[in-house]
Amino acid sequence: MVVTMVEKRFIGLIPAAGKGQRLGLPYPKELYPIISDGVYKPVAQFVMDAILAAGVKHIAFVINETKHQLIGFFGSGKRFNAEISYVYQENPTDGVSTSPGLATALSSAYHLIKDHVVLFGMPDTIMEPTDALKIGLDRFDPTAEDVLLCLFPTKYPEKFGMVETDASNRVIQVVDKPAETELKYMWGCIIWGPKFTEFLNESVNLKGISDFATILNRAINAKLKIKSVEFPDGRFEDFGTYEQIIEFRQDTRIP
Repeated sequence: MVVTMVEKRFIGLIPAAGKGQRLGLPYPKELYPIISDGVYKPVAQFVMDAILAAGVKHIAFVINETKHQLIGFFGSGKRFNAEISYVYQENPTDGVSTSPGLATALSSAYHLIKDHVVLFGMPDTIMEPTDALKIGLDRFDPTAEDVLLCLFPTKYPEKFGMVETDASNRVIQVVDKPAETELKYMWGCIIWGPKFTEFLNESVNLKGISDFATILNRAINAKLKIKSVEFPDGRFEDFGTYEQIIEFRQDTRIP
């Protein structure tokens, strides 16, 4: 990264306020067990580890009233060499779609993330390379960029936010869950600076916009500087449905 890292200016953000109704688990889906070498690791720990690997120790989980087990597992963060804060999101959405409630969840942490560089990742996903956020943060220049999208190839564009970029890696538009597209890359995690935090907060709380893809495209139109970094050999696994979990289990590579 271009500027000197001052730890208190950086924060990880993990939205975990969804109800996970599609899986119907007796525990939060963020605690879905991944067993590697006989050791239990909940799926949410993968994104937390990615944030910690980038050198960011303060992490905020956005939760709802059902996530006491998640708090019980991660606690204060001390045993992970982290400082974990919890933000309660009131009146969470019904979980039918990840996008409509996502912006509201992220903006719920405004009091913690304002004036910080934010490293955002989803708690029910696994990314390769495992240091994608560190690579992204090393390339992110908050004096010249407002947002950096980390992009991964996908076979399922209809499930993700697909991203169009130009030759200089500038983001042109985000196409959310297209039925058909020639775009190859989806965003998997995002790094942003204070200007986008203010834009996000204004969009959600003043303009009533709850769709995150819409907010990203509005930010592009408002001339915020949004760049990208591609991981052409990368991998992005989403644990949103049993079909996705089964597919992951069939591929035994666990980072």
